[in-house]
Amino acid sequence: MQKGMRLNDGHVTYLGLLAKKDGARKGYLSKRSSDNTKWHSKWFALLHNMLFYFESDSSSRPSGLYLLEGCVCDRAPSPKPPLSAKDSLEKQHYFTVNFNHENQKTLELRTEDAKDCDEWVAAIAHASYRNLATEHEALMQKYLHLLQIVETEKTVAKQLRQQIEDGEIEIERLKAEIAALLKDNERIQSGQSSAPSDDDSDIKKIKKVQSFLRGWLCRRKWKTIIQDYIRSPHADSMRKRNQVVFSMLEAEAEYVQQLHILVNNFLRPLRMAASSKKPPITHDDVSSIFLNSETIMFLHQIFYQGLKARISSWPTLVLGE
Repeated sequence: MQKGMRLNDGHVTYLGLLAKKDGARKGYLSKRSSDNTKWHSKWFALLHNMLFYFESDSSSRPSGLYLLEGCVCDRAPSPKPPLSAKDSLEKQHYFTVNFNHENQKTLELRTEDAKDCDEWVAAIAHASYRNLATEHEALMQKYLHLLQIVETEKTVAKQLRQQIEDGEIEIERLKAEIAALLKDNERIQSGQSSAPSDDDSDIKKIKKVQSFLRGWLCRRKWKTIIQDYIRSPHADSMRKRNQVVFSMLEAEAEYVQQLHILVNNFLRPLRMAASSKKPPITHDDVSSIFLNSETIMFLHQIFYQGLKARISSWPTLVLGE
């Protein structure tokens, strides 16, 4: 159940200005008065699970604050208008915010644009720190899936390296055979001292041509092997795998940064305020609002560092002539 929380004017003003600057959703909405008789236009700003409203977008201090943790936000049907105001009310779109507090009245709001109304409803409905646990579970499943892919790719890469090593051994064997044949030819030529000089010149030319041909055939064969691998499904899957891994690394870095801002700019200052002589908020309230935010941040920092370490030792394969 949502608990009450005490904030002094300084906290509310600071958080209100932060909401005006970095709020997830901002704009004018019409708010029904407490006696349900009139509608007043206010400028609202949504920051995490806090909804501030100001007299106008130029106001420096918020007029009020709603805590949205555990609330339910839904579209509401338009009230039956009198005949004189039917045209104007048909252009209004209503939605309500129901709180878990027994003594807190339902907040009734309206806009003049249906898309704007749907976006406000979606933003308020997702303004809860309970989503952190769900996002963490999804990330862990992605991480385990990537680990399985990495292990599979390691096995395939090991097989490919073994094939390349076997090819290099075969090339060395052929080089040794060619060297032995060349030595035999040199011994034969040295024994034929009576052969004419023209024949020696022709043999040298033939050897030179043979050497060029052997080198060209080896380079062509190696280039064919490399091109076949580059166009293979395995190489394509490795490129896709790397794209997924680096995208995950970037997303995790951004998520850790957002958790760092949450803990250092909100959780820890409120925790220090709760330890003061006249605390504006209790430790139980802080724990209830932020749940396990600090623990989640530490877990994601450890996960991010481990992921960076794995990326630094990511297996690579350099191909070339």
